[in-house]
Amino acid sequence: MTSIDIEAAPAADSPYRSYVYGYPHKSAYRPLDDPPRLTDVWREEDTDALSLYFHIPFCEMRCGFCNLFTRSTPPAEQVSAYLDALEREAYAVAEAVPDARFARAAFGGGTPTYLTAAELERLYDLARRVLGADLAAIPTSVETSPATATPDRLAVLAERGATRISIGVQSFIDSEAHAAGRPQRRDEVARALRAIRDHTRARLNLDLIYGIDGQTSDTWRYSLDTALDLAPEEIYLYPLYVRPLTGLGRRGRDWDDHRLALYRQGRDHLLARGYRQVSMRMFERIDAPGGDGPAYCCQTDAMVGLGCGARSYTRDLHYSFDYAVGVRQVRAIIDDYISRDHAGFERVGVGFRLDTDERRRRHLLQSLLRADGVDLALYTERFGADPLVHFPAQLAELAGRGWIAPATHPLQELRLTPEGLAHSDAIGPLLFSAPVADLMAGYSAR
Repeated sequence: MTSIDIEAAPAADSPYRSYVYGYPHKSAYRPLDDPPRLTDVWREEDTDALSLYFHIPFCEMRCGFCNLFTRSTPPAEQVSAYLDALEREAYAVAEAVPDARFARAAFGGGTPTYLTAAELERLYDLARRVLGADLAAIPTSVETSPATATPDRLAVLAERGATRISIGVQSFIDSEAHAAGRPQRRDEVARALRAIRDHTRARLNLDLIYGIDGQTSDTWRYSLDTALDLAPEEIYLYPLYVRPLTGLGRRGRDWDDHRLALYRQGRDHLLARGYRQVSMRMFERIDAPGGDGPAYCCQTDAMVGLGCGARSYTRDLHYSFDYAVGVRQVRAIIDDYISRDHAGFERVGVGFRLDTDERRRRHLLQSLLRADGVDLALYTERFGADPLVHFPAQLAELAGRGWIAPATHPLQELRLTPEGLAHSDAIGPLLFSAPVADLMAGYSAR
């Protein structure tokens, strides 16, 4: 998985302030007073179409841009003990959410395919045996890497019905990949991509990064064209971020301008080559077959996350285990997770409670940052008025910057302009609540 998150001390006017893939951000989570029981957390939730997420916090290496919750090259016995703990957690979840029905699933990390083929089999079996989730019957996405996309692992994914495989390539030029802190060889990347196409029928997503030291318009076009030669169903274009406790240093405003120019180049190149833009980062091949299963609505659908780097979402509470980036702290959290017995998974310890205002903000953010914009009927049905009633100042500011069309009441539509999409990472923070912004500012990276 490509990790692009919060930049270290970005300028207030930077277009790259924060990648808002979820709200509130995990750095706003805190230990909960009187930790609630899982049974109570899920008692009033609609559990007919849940998302299921497994977090595997292991990789073969730690990339220089990564701030995911992961450990590189753990001992084999720790991986086995982690899967034991994951099974204990799954049993606790099954007891707390006995009527759960899962509509989609994902394996993330870390690198889920760091697991051996036999361990991947165990993970699939656990999902069905303990949680009643037949992953072959629902859309399931799996993250992989060039080094771990091996035929034996891919055979498991194909047999078990994985419908999407995502691989972080970052650059098809070795020197650029190395400059981004991703030591890899082009021939290893090519082998992995051939293996995915040869051994599975899954949708293929490629992650590419722009803004790397030494990257030019010409080298960026080379990586884009090399990716397009594979006709992937999806391509994600990520700006390189600088984050605390990762292997890359600070940059200046000229770097912002360079990233923005490369973004526009990449966007226009993909749009001209048969892709449609779904968000600032995501591009989908226009003729790609549609996904099976019910449409996913990230604004309203609940999620069960398992593993010590996973987050779970209910209507009123987002929760997880503790979070860290530094090696020592990550290892301590994994050790704590592995040591827990069944009772240790029956309560929620860390999270964020959402009131009505926070739910409105989450819905608006996660709708507006997609190219198709806000479904105003759905928003109004949930919250009793259109977003202009709840967020007049913020929407007026976005309109004044040319990032949305001029807002009139009642709203006829609400979506970002092309320039607004380009500034998605500046728009997200404008819509954070003051309490969330304060919690994030008070979070100490460790």
